[in-house]
Amino acid sequence: MGLSNIIQSIKLKRLIKRGLEIGENCKIYDTHIDYGHCFLIKIGNNVTITNSSILAHDASTKIFLGKTKVGKVEIKDNVFIGWGSIVFPNVVIGENAIVAAGSVVNKDVPPNTIVGGNPAKKIGDVQQFINKNKILMETSPTYSTEWSKKTTEEMIEMKEQLNTGIGFDE
Repeated sequence: MGLSNIIQSIKLKRLIKRGLEIGENCKIYDTHIDYGHCFLIKIGNNVTITNSSILAHDASTKIFLGKTKVGKVEIKDNVFIGWGSIVFPNVVIGENAIVAAGSVVNKDVPPNTIVGGNPAKKIGDVQQFINKNKILMETSPTYSTEWSKKTTEEMIEMKEQLNTGIGFDE
């Protein structure tokens, strides 16, 4: 386990002690989870969140109204939240949803939906996405994720193979 994974694990344990609910088999990479309001956040099973922010408060009203808006955030099972996304308070992300990298989620995401953009809007259906990529995998190269064990020659070969399209990591 790398140092950043250890640090993330320590942060998550602190958040859980403060009331964050998190399910089984979750992968949370370099993600900011609202420390002051983590007790309002629930993350389901089999969720992956990559370098994103999950906020249960919105302080934009504080300077004008003297109070901060707060709301629950629920991320249901089997959700993927892509790199650099922001999830705002009072949002539910439904089962089997995908949030594209860089998205700003300020409204509920229906189950089995792909959303993207700022603000996040529906851009696809998860089952169609899976079917399309299953077909693509039949003709695309697949690589092992053990990059630390790759030789320079193997990485150069992979780079050359990917000049003609996309591949997949295991």
